[in-house]
Amino acid sequence: MNDKPDLNEMVAVSTAKKEAKEAPSGVEKAPPMNAREEWMEFGKTALVALIFAVLIRTFLLEPFNIPSGSMKPTLLVGDYLFVSKPAYGYSKHSFPFSFAPIEGRVWTGGRTPDRGDVIVFKLPTNTKIDFIKRVIGLPGDKIQVKEGLLYINGKIVPREEVGLVQDVEGSSKQTLMQYTETLPNGVKHAIYEASDNHPLDNTPEYTVPKGHYFMMGDNRDNSQDSRVQEEVGFVPLENIVGRAAFLFFSTNGKASIVEFWKWPSTIRYSRLFNVVSPKLKKDKK
Repeated sequence: MNDKPDLNEMVAVSTAKKEAKEAPSGVEKAPPMNAREEWMEFGKTALVALIFAVLIRTFLLEPFNIPSGSMKPTLLVGDYLFVSKPAYGYSKHSFPFSFAPIEGRVWTGGRTPDRGDVIVFKLPTNTKIDFIKRVIGLPGDKIQVKEGLLYINGKIVPREEVGLVQDVEGSSKQTLMQYTETLPNGVKHAIYEASDNHPLDNTPEYTVPKGHYFMMGDNRDNSQDSRVQEEVGFVPLENIVGRAAFLFFSTNGKASIVEFWKWPSTIRYSRLFNVVSPKLKKDKK
């Protein structure tokens, strides 16, 4: 009879002891997932991420890009910004496709647009289109432009000349005068004027209806805004999507999607994360 331990038995015992140490007591090791289970897990993760993104877009921040020069020099073509959804509460237009069954605005916390705020709103004549302009007139205000100068409630809004600028957009080039305009509540912001004799530089006096706002672009002679009553007109509070918060990206558009090697040189780095809100606010008047 051979009393020497068998080599195979020794290896088996050693392996069993090692596995017993590695595996927690009473816990079975999960079997590897098959291809179908992996796809299901990926789908769940993607769905959660999508729901999270939709919630952020609906209730907190929604991205928008600037397609035209109507808000120059504040906003440029190729700017990408976030709009704050809770700034003035929520309406049906705060939600994708305006599907929410909401009348007026809810959860406002008493907040309403103020002069100088830059806001995104649904075009009153076609709510499928988003516009971005600056709030100039509040409910009850009387607004008029005479020889290029803005009047609010019969008082001229002062502007200070900054100097001539060359505005280049694609192949077109235009010489404009830049001013700093000071609204009645102390908000200072830049505007462009091609001259003081363009069609929208002389308007009738508009009285802003209750629950509506008067919007104007900072590029005064190149903006379709509330002065064009048949196209834009007064903007109902319900149509406001949110308040422009800050830029998160900006490109000059000089590189196509396939010219990836040019992308770094087309980014306007100095504009990244610029706040769009007014530079100065004093007590409301």
